[in-house]
Amino acid sequence: MAESQLARRKLGRTDMLVTEISLGGVGLGGQRTVDDDDSAAATVRRGLERGINYLDTSPLYNESERRIGQAFRALGGRPPSLYLSTKTGTHPLRRGDYSAAGTRWSVENSLRTLGVDSVDLLLVHDPPSMVPVLAPGAALDELERMREEGKFRWIGLGVREHDKLLTAIRSGRFDAILTYRDYNLIRQTAAGLIDEAAGAGVGVILAQVFVAGLLAGGDPAESKYANDPDAARARDWWLWARERGVSLRALSLQYGLRNPRVSTVLAGADTPQQVDEILTARDTVIPDAIWAEVEERIRT
Repeated sequence: MAESQLARRKLGRTDMLVTEISLGGVGLGGQRTVDDDDSAAATVRRGLERGINYLDTSPLYNESERRIGQAFRALGGRPPSLYLSTKTGTHPLRRGDYSAAGTRWSVENSLRTLGVDSVDLLLVHDPPSMVPVLAPGAALDELERMREEGKFRWIGLGVREHDKLLTAIRSGRFDAILTYRDYNLIRQTAAGLIDEAAGAGVGVILAQVFVAGLLAGGDPAESKYANDPDAARARDWWLWARERGVSLRALSLQYGLRNPRVSTVLAGADTPQQVDEILTARDTVIPDAIWAEVEERIRT
């Protein structure tokens, strides 16, 4: 299969020109369907072959960092064209530790596990509030010191709560945010947040456009997430798309991409086949008339 010609978008004020589709590391750690070293390595390779140039992970994602490091070793090292990010604050051994010492330990442990000297973006992950992150001498101060040491180049925040993301944007000290589950066919509550981030020069990484798989294409009523609070609304969309002969997966993915203020859509994959399915969804042609119906359906 030919390499995808993926468009690239600038990640805020950073110098990162990331592909509009990026690869999330949750599935690589075995937290979705496949829990296997070889499958994870093959998935990373497939993403690279198909033109994806940005990979995100976290120590929270079970074996993800280790498997990515293993994939890099098999490739002869981290590909120079690949942007890489990981996170701090959620390592299972020091989860919730946003102190300077805990932050340094987490970042250095991630670099060792990934087998790299540095990453491009380091995100503070899921803090209970921004107080322990912004406190003098705590996580953010330490990250800024570590950035000067060359351990990464940019600082971000990945969390769902919008008040925390807005605090990060308005502080002027964060270069990117990762927002998830709140800008998709079901819910668009992050629209204003995305606008403010882009206006401030903060890159926007958009995750969970498939809402934990509910909008990935299958009948949500038959999904393992059938009891999720969003399952009923997801099934409404599934029925609507089926009636029109439109791919729900393609609709969900492209809805996120249609916002020019989104820097990249982070999509998780467990297998090489899933990488191909995601990129097929990206390339599927959806008529303008369908998009007009989608916008009207969202408005009403």
